[in-house]
Amino acid sequence: MAVDSQLSSPLPPPPSDKDAKALRFIEEVTTNTDAVQQRVLAEILSRNANTEYVNRFRLNGATDRDTYKSKIPVVTYEDLQPDIQRIANGDRSPIFSSTPISEFLTSSGTSAGERKLMPTIQEEMERRQLLYSLLMPIMNLYVPGLDKGKGLYFLFVKAETKTPGGLVARPVLTSYYKSDIFKTRPYDPFNDYTSPNEAVLCADSFQSMYTQMLCGLLMREQVLRVGAVFASGLLRAIRFLQLNWKQLAHDISTGTLNPKITDPCLRECIVSKYLTNPNPEVAEFISKECSTEEWEGIITRIWPNTKYLDVIVTGAMAQYIPTLEFYSGGLPMACTMYASSECYFGVNLKPMCKPSEVTYTIMPNMGYFEFLPHDTSSPPVLSRDSPPRLVDLADVEVGKEYELVITTYAGLRRYRVGDVLEVTGFHNAAPQFRFVRRKNVLLSIDADKTDEAELQKAVENASSLLRELNTSVVEYTSYADTKTIPGHYVIYWELLVKDEAANSPPPAEILNQCCLAIEESLNSVYRQGRVADNSIGPLEIRVVKNGTFEELMDYAISRGASINQYKAPRCVNFTPIVELLDSRVASVHFSPSKPHWTPERRR
Repeated sequence: MAVDSQLSSPLPPPPSDKDAKALRFIEEVTTNTDAVQQRVLAEILSRNANTEYVNRFRLNGATDRDTYKSKIPVVTYEDLQPDIQRIANGDRSPIFSSTPISEFLTSSGTSAGERKLMPTIQEEMERRQLLYSLLMPIMNLYVPGLDKGKGLYFLFVKAETKTPGGLVARPVLTSYYKSDIFKTRPYDPFNDYTSPNEAVLCADSFQSMYTQMLCGLLMREQVLRVGAVFASGLLRAIRFLQLNWKQLAHDISTGTLNPKITDPCLRECIVSKYLTNPNPEVAEFISKECSTEEWEGIITRIWPNTKYLDVIVTGAMAQYIPTLEFYSGGLPMACTMYASSECYFGVNLKPMCKPSEVTYTIMPNMGYFEFLPHDTSSPPVLSRDSPPRLVDLADVEVGKEYELVITTYAGLRRYRVGDVLEVTGFHNAAPQFRFVRRKNVLLSIDADKTDEAELQKAVENASSLLRELNTSVVEYTSYADTKTIPGHYVIYWELLVKDEAANSPPPAEILNQCCLAIEESLNSVYRQGRVADNSIGPLEIRVVKNGTFEELMDYAISRGASINQYKAPRCVNFTPIVELLDSRVASVHFSPSKPHWTPERRR
């Protein structure tokens, strides 16, 4: 077992007996990581010994790790898609799981460019709830008094669909919010939300957002934490407040509800429980704060007792950190857990750390986890004849990057999730990981290949040129424009000018330099294509009007994306989306010169 000096410190003493039980569980499973993993794999295989998928590879009832690895291949979604489609079409035979498939969980509509269907079983809901139950005991170690107030969380569901065979298909969080575990949860002062269930469960995104914001404003002094699933979701809520504060203040002042709230259950709930009396004092305060159009620190001005933001700001979400800091006055940002539609993986044992220091401890009871060493210079060749050597959870090495491969109770067997993780240390015998990126190439014109992490870093470097102008990049995406000869990268930027008095965009010269700064930050293959091979044209930045990426999100939601899981795509190639972006372009800028490149810098 590759445990070295990179061990995390023990958890602090728990503040209550209830928390102590949860923390003891964490200590037990992380101390016995390898034994727990062997038990989990044996349970999964013994339960599903007679399923079609494992019999296809002649596992013959074996439950040991060596036999499993020697016979079951490592697969991607494309490998499983024919069997998944059979289930979607109504085949109820035990293909992946001996337990009946209860529904499909859909991946984010913008992840990897396609909407994937993940079969799941009912008991997975309880397993996910177990991970949720660990979050507040961990947080209570670092932030006292969270039982003395409420959480303002912007949570949303998406209208579910059905497969041809009649199974429900919906995002994992929609499944959770619509479950009895969530809807009939007992009162818990540590998980007391301002938003009623009726608001969370309203499928109309405007009505849901409006009433959740309304309740949050009415209980503004009770709010101790503000959150959403992704950082982009919280910024969307702030934008919503900017656009709708007058109507919200009117409702609070008069004790009446916006006629646009037409959902009968939601309207009855808000009117009977939250707008029972006019509250002109709160309405006047909101109007005073919002009418100035000074939005810096608005979160702590409206909700003065907020201790932290509860949002995911790792991976692609890291680019929102400066904007969140602007709106929150520098509040801590807590990333509490690591999860996906395929499986819930682990928790952050130090949730109040800096965003750049976030690591997740994998909980070995959640599934069986393997790790494919990730070497960008020599990617693994996966074939049935020469299966890759995967590393077990307890045997990963600090400092190395791996692609996550999972085996789940719901039926996935050695499935490549597509996430690349870096091992940062261990908590007891359980490794801790930093989320690096999704394993996908975003942009390519010729021999160049630019991934999400590289583009993110390049945009960060270039946006630093805007700081002296009190301007930041609020949102961005990219496009490989091959209509020109040679082709070139196009970066769409939406900017936030923080000095409302000046309210003027950066000079064209500065934005041209931003183009060059992005190019200087990209890999040597790209720069060789620009300088020596002339196979790539000058990089272009298209600055779009404010609100463009909100329109992009609305478009994605209209096509079936989940508002709860939505992430702005870091690369676009779908013609209607490119046309939408181009229709909102305010100015166009090109790199004024070629980036630096010499043969010695080739990789």
